[in-house]
Amino acid sequence: MDVGGWDAHNVTEDADLGIRLARHGYHTEMLSSTTYEEANNRIWPWIRQRSRWLKGYMITYRVHMRSPILLLRQLGWRKFVGFQIIFLASLSQFILAPVLWSFWIIPFGLPHPILPLLGPNGAQAIISFFLTILGADIIISLFALSKTHHRGLGRYTPTLWLYFHLGTLAAFKTGYEMIFSPYFWDKTTHGHSLKSVKTTPMQPPVSQSLTE
Repeated sequence: MDVGGWDAHNVTEDADLGIRLARHGYHTEMLSSTTYEEANNRIWPWIRQRSRWLKGYMITYRVHMRSPILLLRQLGWRKFVGFQIIFLASLSQFILAPVLWSFWIIPFGLPHPILPLLGPNGAQAIISFFLTILGADIIISLFALSKTHHRGLGRYTPTLWLYFHLGTLAAFKTGYEMIFSPYFWDKTTHGHSLKSVKTTPMQPPVSQSLTE
C-alpha cells in the first residue's frame, strides 16, 4: 500500500491510518449509511474502551509530530491546524476537565484562587458562560436525537455532564498506561445490550464473547 499500512503498535489504528492517508494526499469521505455497532453500556468496560481510544490518539499525535515541519509541508496549513485541534482538543478536554470543574465552587460562594484576578464581574461571566454551554449542549443533543429513532433517549441528556467525568478517568488511565504499558490493547467485550434485539440482514447477531 502506498501509505505503508498503519502503525502496528497503535491501539487506535484508524486514527493513524487517517493521518497517513492525508499525508500522502488522499481524501476520505463520509458515507450516508447506518451502522449497528453497540455502544458499551457498562461503566468499567466503557472506561477501558475510551482509554484505548485516547491512548491511540496520544500515540498518533506523538508519532506524527516527530517532525512537525515535514507534517506541515505534507498536510498544508489548514489540515495541519485541523490535526492539532482534533487530537489536542480530544485529549485536553478530558485531561484538563478537573480544572474547569473547580470553577463550579464559585456559585456556592466558596473561595477560588482565580477569583482575586477576575473580580466579581469576571466570576459572574464565567458562571454564565458555563451555564450557557451546559444548556447549549443539552439543546444540541436533543436536536440531534430528534433526527434519529432514538428520540426517547432525550430524557437522559441532562446526565451528559457525567460523560466527561468518566472520560477524565479514562484519560488518567491512558496516561498511566502510556508510561507503563503503551502498547497494551485493552479489548472491549460487546453484546451486553443486544440480547433482546431482533437481528436483520444488516444487523448480524453479536456474541457476548465478541471483543475488539
